[in-house]
Amino acid sequence: MKLLFATGPSINTRFLIVMLLSIALIAVDHKSDTLKPLRDLLSVFVYPIQSAVNLPSSVFNNAVASFKSYTQLLSENQELKKQHLINSAKLLKFADLEKENIRLRSLLDSSFKLGEQVLVAELLSVNLAPYEHVVVVNKGSRFGISKGQAVLDENGIVGQVAKALPLSSEIILITDPNHAIPVQVNRNGLHTIAIGSGHLNKLNLPFLPNNADIVPGDLLITSGLGGVFPRGYPVAVVSSFIEQPDKPFAIIQAEPSAALNTSRELLIVWNNDQVIPLSKQVIVEENGTE
Repeated sequence: MKLLFATGPSINTRFLIVMLLSIALIAVDHKSDTLKPLRDLLSVFVYPIQSAVNLPSSVFNNAVASFKSYTQLLSENQELKKQHLINSAKLLKFADLEKENIRLRSLLDSSFKLGEQVLVAELLSVNLAPYEHVVVVNKGSRFGISKGQAVLDENGIVGQVAKALPLSSEIILITDPNHAIPVQVNRNGLHTIAIGSGHLNKLNLPFLPNNADIVPGDLLITSGLGGVFPRGYPVAVVSSFIEQPDKPFAIIQAEPSAALNTSRELLIVWNNDQVIPLSKQVIVEENGTE
């Protein structure tokens, strides 16, 4: 029969035995691979415990990393959106500058082809009342501009200077009802007068008879008569011809060659007998004084 209160080795003794045994196992494991199968077997049983111990910290770290990644992606997405808007605005501006460059090149090419001295002016304001077609440009008498000078764009005649102020000029368009311009049919040299209709896309030719040699599609150019518009500038293209047997004149209409409703830069032309020095224009443009 066992004793009720049997005693064994003390805790200190057990700890010392375990420590010595551990040191011995470490020494043996370090010197040889005898205990490797036992170590591998124990690692299989210990692994789930290690995973369970590491699970909370692993979940926490993954959550923190995911949150940081989401925050970073959100921030990058917002920054990319802003950059996209900025780039889109820049592209719009670049497109506008490209079109403006094309327009200016066309204007300069036109001036060289025509041979007259010209000055590029930019549109400031537009007054297109039903019976008054007038625009204002940013060049005036300080640039040598005077009343009556011809004005055109890269496509043809726009109008003429109606009033030259020191810093700006008023341009009356060829479609103004009070404006008339001598023209001739480029195909056969037929002379007539084109009068403004009050509509930007229409000119009237009221003084040609029913048997006049003019047909839709004919190009009308400046005839040079009257001394205002130099000869040979495109004015309009005949769009319709309606005979009136009971009246002396036919109803003839033409569409202006110039882009009257879209042009932003215009050419102001000097006749050969009105040439001003280019140096004067350069000085005026750079210094703002004559």
